[in-house]
Amino acid sequence: MASSLANRVVAYLVVSQFVAFATGWIVTIILGFAGVGAFEAFGRTADELASARMIQLVVASLVRDDEGSLRIDPIPELRDEERRVPSLKIAVFDAGRSQAISGSSPELIAALAGVIKISPTHTHFVLPGDPTLSPRGLVEPVRTPFGRLHAAVYSPKFVLSDLFYAILADFRRLAGFFVVTALISAGAALFAVRRGLTPLRAIADEAARMDMDMLHRRLPVGEVPAEITPLVDGINIALERLAAGAARTRRYTANAAHELRTPIAILRARLDNLEELPVKGALLSDASRLQAIVEQLLVAARLTERQVGLDQEVDLVTSVREVVFLYLRLAIECDRMIEFEACAPRAVTRGNRRAIEAVVANLIDNALRAEPSGGVVVVHIGPGATVAVIDHGEGVALAEREMIFEPFWRKSEATPGTGLGLAIAKELMENMRGKIGVEETPGGGATFKLIFPETADVPEALRLPPRTS
Repeated sequence: MASSLANRVVAYLVVSQFVAFATGWIVTIILGFAGVGAFEAFGRTADELASARMIQLVVASLVRDDEGSLRIDPIPELRDEERRVPSLKIAVFDAGRSQAISGSSPELIAALAGVIKISPTHTHFVLPGDPTLSPRGLVEPVRTPFGRLHAAVYSPKFVLSDLFYAILADFRRLAGFFVVTALISAGAALFAVRRGLTPLRAIADEAARMDMDMLHRRLPVGEVPAEITPLVDGINIALERLAAGAARTRRYTANAAHELRTPIAILRARLDNLEELPVKGALLSDASRLQAIVEQLLVAARLTERQVGLDQEVDLVTSVREVVFLYLRLAIECDRMIEFEACAPRAVTRGNRRAIEAVVANLIDNALRAEPSGGVVVVHIGPGATVAVIDHGEGVALAEREMIFEPFWRKSEATPGTGLGLAIAKELMENMRGKIGVEETPGGGATFKLIFPETADVPEALRLPPRTS
């Protein structure tokens, strides 16, 4: 499954914002630490950065004695710091009880005893008597295995790793802010990206609607973003090449069909004038099939080139009756009959008369070939402007009812014909916004049905009543 472009862009935006924010934050701390101009307000002295690491060591040194009282029992790392920095002072307070934990520095207890009562949050301070102006101490609430306490450190000394501890401590304090900001940023980015991709979706919808009959159209570029314009231009250029190639093919087909019409008509006339021969019926049938296919090719090419219209008002009863009359002599020559039925005097639809007659002619020609000798092919004009051509031959297997409309499809190599007639018929019906289908004739055989546009009660028209002998 293809990944979502919108989700990828949003993910990249959120990650890039997080990286930019974190990088800017770290750079600001470093520049403030270095005392650079406008960043001094964000700066901390090197020793202040050591406070975060020292408070972690103090919390790690808390233990509960046998009597259940808390005390500070310095871990080895804290003892190393006390040896390295003799002036280091530490303390832990229980703000709820307003008392210091055993092991706390007396100086810090004396200075902070009153302050702890108000539960200070991240407070920097200087002990009385210390001549320095920069804060050297920090007291803040901490979460410990023994509950929420206040830890204080004074006069720690900076080591390089303190920079990492300081950043980590700040991140822990701002973790909630980061999460909320990331979620809001992702939502805003997703909304913006989806809105930004609206023109792309519109182009995709337009492209999805295109088919071989719409190669003259081009994808619009008026409101397409500049980043997508090369893609749309490339598709339009490809459509131009496809349209040019299809036009050449259609012109060739139309010219070939036009050239074939005359010799086939002459052949048909000469066959009609022949004396009765055993093969006359077969020759007439072959000539009729050639004539039907050529007519369909010519009509399809002209429809595609828009040389003829599709908005003609056509009376199916009149047009189909004429086609039946033309094929009646062929049916007699082949020892068959054609029966014409219409449930109403008129059945009007809109389309192209020559295209409709070409499709019906093809279906009648196929039905005459499938109908057993001495049988009757029925052409029925049903309600809702539908046409059914019914034979009583072998029929069409259920698995083949879609494949028979594919170009060049034949049941086997021994099957006569080119496999073009029904494919062209389907194309003509689709051009006229109609449908063509096949089902089984009650009692055996195939019933081909044509459903034309603006037909009332199409589902009912698909079901002809069973015929009685």
